[in-house]
Amino acid sequence: MADKGESGEHIDDVEAVTRAVLTASRLLVAVSARSLAAVEDRVTLPQMRLLVMLSLQGPAKLVVLAERLGVNPSTAMRMIDRLIAAGLADRQANPADRRETVLRLTHEGRALVEDVTSRRRREIEAIVTRMAPARRAALIDALNAFNEAGGEPSVPAADSATYPLGWTDAPLPQGG
Repeated sequence: MADKGESGEHIDDVEAVTRAVLTASRLLVAVSARSLAAVEDRVTLPQMRLLVMLSLQGPAKLVVLAERLGVNPSTAMRMIDRLIAAGLADRQANPADRRETVLRLTHEGRALVEDVTSRRRREIEAIVTRMAPARRAALIDALNAFNEAGGEPSVPAADSATYPLGWTDAPLPQGG
């Protein structure tokens, strides 16, 4: 019989779930990498995160973006400069305070985010479609519980078609 941890759960169960989540995370990273492959000559993963953040939250000041990404402002500025040079983002005067500059997506930047998100969504849907309906229902419950335990907010059903799946405000590693 398996040992029990302090909470009374079987340690073997925790290990089995941990292995299953690690395996699933490898699959999801592979799906994400494939969805980014078509644009990898244009943007890095950290730059893509910045584009997604602008897509979700709208125009923002550099210091706010840097804080949300978990990078210093000079790193965020280099990322933005590259995105501006690529035509994916731009700077404009803040309508609320003309002394400030805000950063925003261009039409091309928004299209890139939507393309990558659509690719990821289609591949995840193809994987889920291959599962039996009962397993899909169990997966919903399990993932909702996992997300809740990890403090990840749920994607509202009404926004699920446009929400860039797999992107949150979690800090990124330095660089970009």
